[in-house]
Amino acid sequence: HIIRCAAQYTAERRLVWPRAERLEQLFDISHNLKVKYEGNSWAGDDILLSPSTTMKPINELTILSLFLTAASAASILFKGGTVITFNKQTQGLRVLREGSVLVENDRITGVYDSTPTRIPPRTEIVDIAGKIITPGFIDTHRHGWQTVFKTMASNTSLLEFFGRYSSFVAPFFWNATDIYDSQLAGLYEALNAGVTTSLDHATHTWSKDAAEAGLQACIDSGARVFWGFTFANITGLITVEELYPVFRNMAAKTGLRSSPTTLGIAYDGWGPNPNVGEINKIMALARELNVSVITTHSLQGPWGFSNSPEDIHALNYLNISTPIVFSHASFLTPTGADLLRSTNQYVSITPESEMHYGQTHPVAYSIQDQASLGIDTHITFSTDILTQARIWLQQARYERYLDVLEQGKLPASNPMSVEQAFLLATRNGALALRRDDLGGIFVGGKADLVVWDGDSPGMLGWVDPVAAVILHASVGDIEAVLVDGKWVKRGGKLVARGWPEARARFLRTAKRLQGVWRGMPLPEAPAEFNGSPVVHPERVDVVRGPGDGYGNVYI
Repeated sequence: HIIRCAAQYTAERRLVWPRAERLEQLFDISHNLKVKYEGNSWAGDDILLSPSTTMKPINELTILSLFLTAASAASILFKGGTVITFNKQTQGLRVLREGSVLVENDRITGVYDSTPTRIPPRTEIVDIAGKIITPGFIDTHRHGWQTVFKTMASNTSLLEFFGRYSSFVAPFFWNATDIYDSQLAGLYEALNAGVTTSLDHATHTWSKDAAEAGLQACIDSGARVFWGFTFANITGLITVEELYPVFRNMAAKTGLRSSPTTLGIAYDGWGPNPNVGEINKIMALARELNVSVITTHSLQGPWGFSNSPEDIHALNYLNISTPIVFSHASFLTPTGADLLRSTNQYVSITPESEMHYGQTHPVAYSIQDQASLGIDTHITFSTDILTQARIWLQQARYERYLDVLEQGKLPASNPMSVEQAFLLATRNGALALRRDDLGGIFVGGKADLVVWDGDSPGMLGWVDPVAAVILHASVGDIEAVLVDGKWVKRGGKLVARGWPEARARFLRTAKRLQGVWRGMPLPEAPAEFNGSPVVHPERVDVVRGPGDGYGNVYI
């Protein structure tokens, strides 16, 4: 209670303590409080907070609480750059040339079309002239723990992935330290790429230790992670029934509530043959512990595992206050699309994954008003949402153009804009998660920001900042990233807490586990999967004459 009051007091009066490294505190807990400030003595019980503001201490505990709250406070002014803001009234973008953004603690408290004349004392001023500042990207589908498999599955199919790299194989070779190292490295990789928020379908929850390690990595990374604890039966290892107490332990984990990470649920047993008793228990836990999100893999069609909007609606769990994110929704039906719109639930389109593995996305173009973008298994392709937005933009354009050309006609306009791609990569992710304070630059929004080098060779000469980012930028053009108002990348380098040590640990873990997987034979393709025959697609030929150039995987 005292800390809350102290925080409110300092916020209302815009008080700013001198920086911690310039203070020497001597607390006598019994009766007296003494503070010495280098270069300026404070006499008696008055504590100078700014040149014109003093505050009388109530007691020692109150002042200690005030100090702990205020010493961690920070304000940053990004001034003089091009700001891509979000307008909640129009639900579109607005560009400010030579604009400024004021960040206080974890929030954006000012967005200006020039440099403001009044800012909080001791604000850090960052000159962004010639640069572009955008909201951080939001990834609504990810499996972060698999990072150690990077480049080992470059030509894999989805069925091969299930039998070689999934949570049905890994638990028998991985320990909790492996999970922590791999998850943390994957999150740092995402932060480096400007992905400030991730919805992690955490399939590594096959034991208490494994689950705790993955969640701790999320907390330690400083990223904003919606961590979806997976309820799944793994033969010979664990049952959903045994996971209930594990989930409760995760909800009580130290440090969770004070971090940007929140607890969610991932579950793939909604249909076509649901265990209703199991589902009711999971949803009771979701309500009791107020989870932030529920997510599920939804494919339908020949893949056989449905987890469709119709399945969840039939169980009376679709129209609820908790967001439900349907990953892929590759064969979404018109009825399913109507249900998503009527209940305001979203899909996560993962463009590169759906092309790589063959889930495809034949109907996703028609549900983009209820869609966001995701990565999926970043071990097999790009880890950044920028690439996904660019691929999806051009793929969607291709499909809409093809519709016209197949009628023997010519297109008169471009069917999808760069602004729409930008929104899918930012604001729509926030809407999918029902977080109105994410996915845009606006007053009151969370300070999740990305600063782009507008003078890089790839962006030099830009005029339209949205097109510059979506069509011309690369991850290497990202100069700085903030999450919750804290620097995680600056000067083009990761400055997130613990990155150098995490990098070294990850390399040791990757070397060991990659060695294990090198020795594994590839699984044989089954004759059928969920009732659908399994066949080899026609292989591409890129070599003139004999041979096709398919080559090997060089691991």
